[in-house]
Amino acid sequence: MTAESTERLVVIGGDAAGMSAASQARRLRGAGELEIVAFERGHFTSYSACGIPYWVGGDVEERDRLIARTPEEHRARGIDLRLRTEVTEIDVAAGRVRARDVDSGAESWTSYDKLVIATGARPVRPDLPGVDAPGVHGVQTLDDGQALLDSLARARGRRAVVVGAGYIGVEMAEALIRRGYEVTVVNRGAEPMSTLDADMGRLVREAMEGLGVTMVGEAEVTKVLTGQDGRVRAVATEDAEYPADVVVLGIGVRPETALARAAGLPFGAHGGLLTDRAMRVRGHENIWAGGDCVEVLDLVSGQQRHIALGTHANKHGQVIGTNVGGGYATFPGVVGTAVSKVCDLEIARTGLREKDARRVGLQFEAVTIESTSRAGYYPGASPMTVKMLAERRTGRLLGVQIVGREGAAKRVDIAAVALTAGLTVEQMTALDLGYAPPFSPVWDPVLVAARKAAAKVREPWDQAAG
Repeated sequence: MTAESTERLVVIGGDAAGMSAASQARRLRGAGELEIVAFERGHFTSYSACGIPYWVGGDVEERDRLIARTPEEHRARGIDLRLRTEVTEIDVAAGRVRARDVDSGAESWTSYDKLVIATGARPVRPDLPGVDAPGVHGVQTLDDGQALLDSLARARGRRAVVVGAGYIGVEMAEALIRRGYEVTVVNRGAEPMSTLDADMGRLVREAMEGLGVTMVGEAEVTKVLTGQDGRVRAVATEDAEYPADVVVLGIGVRPETALARAAGLPFGAHGGLLTDRAMRVRGHENIWAGGDCVEVLDLVSGQQRHIALGTHANKHGQVIGTNVGGGYATFPGVVGTAVSKVCDLEIARTGLREKDARRVGLQFEAVTIESTSRAGYYPGASPMTVKMLAERRTGRLLGVQIVGREGAAKRVDIAAVALTAGLTVEQMTALDLGYAPPFSPVWDPVLVAARKAAAKVREPWDQAAG
């Protein structure tokens, strides 16, 4: 039992959300008031999973550069961090968890007064013949990244197939190109980056093909073929085979919630845990959850979504740690902002795509403009495409997508702030943004799109025709 004078916080998961929560709780409450035990089944804590493609591609030379805080640093701050220890059961009624030492198999129970679930997400691994063969890799953790690098070192040749063309798939395709591999991307959709509308995804495909990537769209992988040594040798679709010495799965992730589901905790439509604004699991006073295992409120659509991003996970952890530590904090929701790149092509999006807006019953106008990153006469000005969605009649901004070269991606932050504030596109046209020829045209590309959208939503609209 926990000593009467000291509460015990148990944290399941040692990355962004879990260790942010533990660290913030420790800042607010000393070791004499709060004992903190954290379980992590892997070898590492508090690292940037988003940086793994850049480590694999050689932009980041050392794995440890991706680690923000080591286990030793956490322990020095009074957190009992137990690596290579997997929690296998949550006993909600008794207030305890069962953990298993991954190496020895030994099991033990640990009681808790407060529990944080930060189990993250797992890469989608389709149930296909051969998918578990040596040389087939998901990329979610530092352990996964190291396993892929080891596999690249053992590969017989220099051919790689990436299955899926979302953020991870696109970034891994570039990383493998930089490693000197011939890369084929097999994607279910017609265009890469399904987080963009197809017309913007086309720009990404063209950039990838320019980089030397072979893009195969509207194709479903049916099996992974292996050689006599058992290692992967090809990926097959219904129509073709694509030789491969290594395969990377970039199909996406799902919330890692089997443990919480077995404990009877509440889930949303996307498979993530449901929490209130304090990140407390609904219906459970002393259990919190955060990071890639939860669903969050989309401030634009008003519905719950699952978005696996480190930015959200760290914020969740801060909110949880503050509340566990005796303070008060909330997480209001997200607008779905994300950025990526393919070589020098920058990709950004925030808010709703066209199909998202239709799904929730919104009527909208969509406009697309071409502009430049700097004043057109200034050296280095590069083209930029901005797509903007605005609600009909009201003019409320619904979403923005940007594809361009240097200076394109971070412009999406203007739109993210506008979405969070609930601005209309008309109001956006009056934003007082910084201007000088080396940084922007007189009218920033986002404001050019806002002007066009504002004019569009003012046009007469026949609902029967629309």
